[in-house]
Amino acid sequence: MGIAAMLGSPIKRREDPRLITGQSTYVDDIKIPGMLHMAVVRSPYGHARINSINADAARKHPGVVAVYTAEDLKGAVGNVAIAVPLGKIAEGMGARGALADGKVRFYGDPVAVVIAEDLYTARDARDLVEVDYEPLPAAIDVEKAMQPGAPLLYEEFGTNVGFGMHPPTEEIDKVFEQTKADGGIIVKTRLVNQRLAPASMETRGVVAEYRKGGKTLTVWSSSQIPHILRNVLSAQVGLPQHQVRVIVPEVGGGFGSKLNIYPEEMVASFASMKTGRAVKWIEERSENLAVTIHGRDQVDYIEVAATRDGKVTGLKVYGISDLGSYCQLFTDVIMIAFGFPVSCGAYDIPAIHLSADIVLTNKAPTDAYRGAGRPEAAFVVERAIDLVARELGKDPTEIRKINFIKPEQFPYKSAAGAVYDTGDYAPALEKAMDIIGYQQLRAEQAQKRAEGKLMGIGVSSYIEICGFGPKGSAPVGLYESARVRVEQSGTVMVYTGSSPHGQGEETSFAQIVAEEFTIPVESVMVLHGDTDSTPEGRGTYGSRTTAVGGSAVYNAVQRLKEKMKQIAAHMLEASVSDVTLEDGKFSVAGSPQKAVSFADVAATANLSNTL
Repeated sequence: MGIAAMLGSPIKRREDPRLITGQSTYVDDIKIPGMLHMAVVRSPYGHARINSINADAARKHPGVVAVYTAEDLKGAVGNVAIAVPLGKIAEGMGARGALADGKVRFYGDPVAVVIAEDLYTARDARDLVEVDYEPLPAAIDVEKAMQPGAPLLYEEFGTNVGFGMHPPTEEIDKVFEQTKADGGIIVKTRLVNQRLAPASMETRGVVAEYRKGGKTLTVWSSSQIPHILRNVLSAQVGLPQHQVRVIVPEVGGGFGSKLNIYPEEMVASFASMKTGRAVKWIEERSENLAVTIHGRDQVDYIEVAATRDGKVTGLKVYGISDLGSYCQLFTDVIMIAFGFPVSCGAYDIPAIHLSADIVLTNKAPTDAYRGAGRPEAAFVVERAIDLVARELGKDPTEIRKINFIKPEQFPYKSAAGAVYDTGDYAPALEKAMDIIGYQQLRAEQAQKRAEGKLMGIGVSSYIEICGFGPKGSAPVGLYESARVRVEQSGTVMVYTGSSPHGQGEETSFAQIVAEEFTIPVESVMVLHGDTDSTPEGRGTYGSRTTAVGGSAVYNAVQRLKEKMKQIAAHMLEASVSDVTLEDGKFSVAGSPQKAVSFADVAATANLSNTL
C-alpha cells in the first residue's frame, strides 16, 4: 500500500492495542492522594415531598467528611443545563437542581450525598441519612399525565404538558378528503416506541479535584462532550472557564447517555471545592439503569392516505414525547427538532402534518440515545407504509418501491422540510432482497402458514440526518476545531476538539493527515479529550466526528502544507508554485532529484534562523 493511498484503505485501528491489553485508563482508574469518595442518597419514591432530612448519624459515622443536601448547594451550584428550552420549559418547568429540593420526582432522584474517606464508608453512611418523605400520586402513563386531574410534577404550572405544537390542519384535511373522494384508502393506528436504558459497558463516573492555591478545578469525566462540560461546569460552580479543566480518558461506551451534564458532576465539583480534596464518584449499575438518561419513550398516532395503486398522498403524525421528570441537555427537542424533519423517511410523501405534545412524568429524564429521534421517526413512517401494504393486500416491498424518492428528484426537499442531497433507494432494496432470497422466504412463509405456523418477515428502510455541523438551523454553533503541528522530528501532532470514544478517530484522523502529507500513518499522533490542550469542540455524537472534526483536521493540514511549501521553496531556491509534495518529499516540478524530505522541512522550520 502506497503512502498516498491511506484514505479508504483498511488498516488496523491504532487505539486497539492499549484497549485489548488492559493498558488504557478509565475514570475509575484515576487515583489521587487523599482522594475522597462520594455516595448518593436517592429517593425510593417516584413522587414525594421531602418533609425533612436528618444526616446527623451519617455525619458522625467514622470516616465521613461531609454530607450535603440541596440546602448546602443553594447559591453555590446552578441548575442542570438545557440547550433549547421550549414553551413552559423556558419558564422553569422541568428545571433540575443538582439535588432534589423539597420534592422528589422520580425513583432514584438524588437527595443528598455522603463524602467519606473510602467508598465503603460512604455507602454505609448513605444508609444512615434519614429522609422523611410524604408519598404523592405519581404520573406514570404519559397520556394520562396530560389529562385534567393528573398528579402534577410542577404544581405552579397547572399542567404536565411542557410544550405543544399544533399547526392548522386545513391543508392536510383537504388531501385526505380528496384521496377518499378518489376512492383511495385511509388507515390509522397508535404506535408505542418503548422507553429503554442505554446501559453502556462503563457506567458514568467523575473525579473532581479543586486546588485552592491556583483556584483551579480539574474534572475527569466519562463524557462525550468535554468542552461543553467544561463550559457548563464553569457557570454552575462560579469559576472562570480558564480555571476549569475537563479531561476525558477512555470511555467505555456512551450511546448518547454521556452527552449530558449530570448532577453528580456538579456535586462532586462542589464537594471538592468545599473540602479541598479530590472527590470520586463511580456510578453503580443499579444507579445507571435507574437514573442515567433513558431513551425513546414516545407515543404516536398516525393516519396515512394512499391511492388504490399504493401511492401515499398524505401522512398525519401526532407525537407525544415522555420527557420524564426533568429536562437534561436535549430532552425537550429530541422528537420535534431531531425526529420530525425526517418523518417522510425515504419516501416521496407530498403532504404531511406534524403535531406534538411534550409531557413530564414521574420517570427518569429521557434524552439523546442512538439516533435521538430519527429511529422513532423511521418507525412511524415504516409502519405507515406497512399499513398501506396490508390494507391493499400488496407486498410491502412493492409499496416501498412505488413511494421511494426517485433519483431524478434529487436534490429533494421533503414535505417535512428536510433537504436530501442524493439517493437511489430502490436498487438498494432490490440488492437486500436478492441477498436474503426474499421470494424464497415468502414461499417458505406461505408454506408454514398453511401448516399453522407463524413466520414473520420484516422490511424497513432507514435514512438519518447526521454529521451535524455549523448551519443556520442549529440552535448552537456545531463547529469543530483542530490544531495541527509538525514537530522538529517530522512527527505530526493533531489536537482535536472532538472526543472520540470508540469511533476510531485516532486512526481516521491520522489517515487524513498521512494522505495529505504523504507520510506514514505512524508519524501522526492524535490527541483529544483534554480541554487545556485541545481546541474548542462540540463533542462526539450523531455520526459527526469524522465528517465535521475530520474536515477541521483536513483544513488545518492544507494551511500547514502551504507554509511547508514556502519553507521548502526557500530551501530548494525555487518558486513556491513549482514545489510539489509526494512520498514524503518536497521537490521541484520537473526535477524530482531536487528534493528535501518532510522531516528536513520540519527541522528547518524549527531550527533555521534564515527563514
